[in-house]
Amino acid sequence: MPPRRAVTGRSQEPRQRFVEELRLLRQQKGDSLRQLGDVLGWDWSLFGKMEKGETLGGPEVAQALDQHYGTPGLLLTLWELALGDPSQFREQYRRYMALEHEAVSLWHYAVGVLPGVLQTEEYAREVLVAGGFKGAELTRQVEARVGRSKLMTSEDPPRFRTILSETVLRTPLCNGQAWLEQLQRLAEAAERPNMTLQVLPHGARLHSLASTDVMFLRLLDGRTVAYTESALHGELVEESVSVERLQHAYDAVRDLALSPAETRKFIGQMLEEVPCEPST
Repeated sequence: MPPRRAVTGRSQEPRQRFVEELRLLRQQKGDSLRQLGDVLGWDWSLFGKMEKGETLGGPEVAQALDQHYGTPGLLLTLWELALGDPSQFREQYRRYMALEHEAVSLWHYAVGVLPGVLQTEEYAREVLVAGGFKGAELTRQVEARVGRSKLMTSEDPPRFRTILSETVLRTPLCNGQAWLEQLQRLAEAAERPNMTLQVLPHGARLHSLASTDVMFLRLLDGRTVAYTESALHGELVEESVSVERLQHAYDAVRDLALSPAETRKFIGQMLEEVPCEPST
């Protein structure tokens, strides 16, 4: 589907609109990419990648461009919208992502990987590389996941509960320091008033979600929808009987999990077990 266009002829898709404004403002000022790099102090190739939509850059880059073009706040605002743009995700996730941003509460169960809203940038990158992403697409997907995590720390965040299979916490990143930072992120999340973390320990009895990640979204209109995901397939479930069946399965898993207080202690023990980096 081609990007939607407003009466101005410019895209209404946040990421594409950001790209268009970057290109238009540079052309209006008469800068080449190399000149832009020389003036602002970044490698000019960064601005080329941003204008191709291969990366969003960072907020400091958007702010510097706003100052350079005399557009205070414009590009930073477009950057923020682009970061959370659900069109960055593959088509099968787009409707789910749109609903996620509307949800007033979320419940989640993880089989082997942390939910995107709790992932650090390095965790997201390693998971996506393992899934076959590379190059510009890898960069886009990492940025998209980092953008999702901001949902939990927004001014009015939704309530969020996740049950993590112990396998999730026993599968470290290749980089020890990055794994330590990820565990610290979890410890901080477990203390947030809108977030509840529980661990399903090894040795818990078999259950019907043993091979399925699931996220439940409670929407403003009172409906609950679910998104299930396996290694090869994701499915948005909206039919009420099917959602209720999944909720019963989720409740059974929650009954087997450690309490939130026990989970905080568990994560603390995991932090103590991470090998210290040798001093230099």
